[in-house]
Amino acid sequence: MPIVDRKPRTFSGKPLVWLLCLLIACASGAAWSVPAALLAKPAASSPTTDPAADRDTRDKLALRLRTADGLQAVVPSVSNGVATLDGLVRDEARRKTAAAIAAQTPGVVKVENRVEVHTGLGTRLRAAFDLMVAKLIQLVAATPLLLVAVAIVLLASWLGGFFARRLNWLRIKSSNPYMDGLLKRVVQSVAVLIGVLVALDLLGATSLVGAVLGSAGVVGLVVGFAFRDIAENYVSGVLLSLRRPFSPGDHVVIDTREGKIVALSSRATVLMTMDGNELLIPNAMVFKSIMLNYSRNPKRRFDFTVSIDATESISKSSALALEQIAKVPGVLNDPAPSSVVKDFAPTGIVLQFFGWVDQRESDLGKTRGEAIRLVKAAFATAGIDQPQTTYNIVSKRASAEETAPPKENESTRGAQADTSVNRDIDTQLAAAQRAEDKNLLDSGETKP
Repeated sequence: MPIVDRKPRTFSGKPLVWLLCLLIACASGAAWSVPAALLAKPAASSPTTDPAADRDTRDKLALRLRTADGLQAVVPSVSNGVATLDGLVRDEARRKTAAAIAAQTPGVVKVENRVEVHTGLGTRLRAAFDLMVAKLIQLVAATPLLLVAVAIVLLASWLGGFFARRLNWLRIKSSNPYMDGLLKRVVQSVAVLIGVLVALDLLGATSLVGAVLGSAGVVGLVVGFAFRDIAENYVSGVLLSLRRPFSPGDHVVIDTREGKIVALSSRATVLMTMDGNELLIPNAMVFKSIMLNYSRNPKRRFDFTVSIDATESISKSSALALEQIAKVPGVLNDPAPSSVVKDFAPTGIVLQFFGWVDQRESDLGKTRGEAIRLVKAAFATAGIDQPQTTYNIVSKRASAEETAPPKENESTRGAQADTSVNRDIDTQLAAAQRAEDKNLLDSGETKP
């Protein structure tokens, strides 16, 4: 068998080199890729959101916006603590106020204000309507409290009227009818004012009370200037009531206006003229005018003049006239009738005679007329002639059959004379006094 001589095998290192190169290349790629992934910062994880917390924050913000003035149209939304405001407002100030309210709401970390300023008519009308609805809702909610406040005011008014009608309980009743009525009005007004203040305080309107009291001075000045004449007449009426220069039924002359007093009201003095007409004189004019009161003194003097011829005796004529005047019913003996020589002129002598009457028993005009009638009759009987200043010239001759008509002399007796008090306007005066329901001079007494 042939022997096969085999040549021994030798090991080559080239495959190992290639394997090492491959491993180095792979290691290099891994080195470039892995460190980038390993060295990169992990992304920040987003915070976890709580929808319930956002809803709660939104509700709180919405409630605060609804209660703010002019922000009812602002609609809030909250997401992850970020409050977004949408809607319309009337001015920039309200827009800033909405953002401030949102920033102060707990749970809000950021505010995004998308509110727009809109001054259109529709927006204003809509805002006014929303405000009106809100006020009506508040009014309905406060109805029970409002009823209690009204009841307090009515009770205060009733109590004021109750105590005003019973001032004698308070020991402030006045015998002056005018002041008595004024005190009644003051007591009732104070009671009503206290009731109103208590009612406003109950309704929580204390700021309104302060504003009203604070503006009372300004309002008083304005009203005083606007109604100056009315206030002047009212104050004059108070002063006239305190002074009481006349009483109902007095015969007075106020600034050339003559008549009898009917009543004194808060604005005017009511006068009944001697013609039977009703005359209203402002109290300010009555207070400042010259006043003549005939009824204050019951004794009143009358006078009249008589002219006699210059050839007649003054003493004889005066004595005869005074004797006739003293016979007139109603003429007083104290003071007694008197006379003076008023004038002595070429046309004759003028004698003036005086007499006194008691106005409570006799009428001045009637007594004076009767005195003149008796003096004329006495002068005619005694042959005391009037001044001969008029001449009658007869141009025809009277026949024998014609005789002058007899002259009728006045009687010197005064038994039939009427000197009673003049009652011509008494019926009208009494009717006017009864019709005057606010007679501030009426104290329950009637004047004869």
